[in-house]
Amino acid sequence: MIALGLAALGVVLPLLPTTPFVLVAAACFSKSSPRFYDRLLTNRVFGSFINHWREARSIPMRAKLLAVMSIAVIGGGSVVLLVEPVWAQIVIAAIMATVAIWIVTRPTALSVSQG
Repeated sequence: MIALGLAALGVVLPLLPTTPFVLVAAACFSKSSPRFYDRLLTNRVFGSFINHWREARSIPMRAKLLAVMSIAVIGGGSVVLLVEPVWAQIVIAAIMATVAIWIVTRPTALSVSQG
């Protein structure tokens, strides 16, 4: 439930990722609560992401674009406007760039069943 809560926060906070926390929640629920696991798999927002990742280790193109754009626009803007020391801006920018590169280099999901 903590991972799912963090995923929900990640929807509105630019530096907190959503998808990894949803995947962690799914992995935990698959072992502990079949009911919650099924609810995640059939969720209209998160279900397809979990199925794409589970079956092909891939991310849909739309999710990739939204993630990278969010990192660049919201994350980049936040760093420039809210972070003062230049060294901290560089560190945060490097972390955001690393995350963006990781997202872009994952396979792109084409079509996976809702299982």
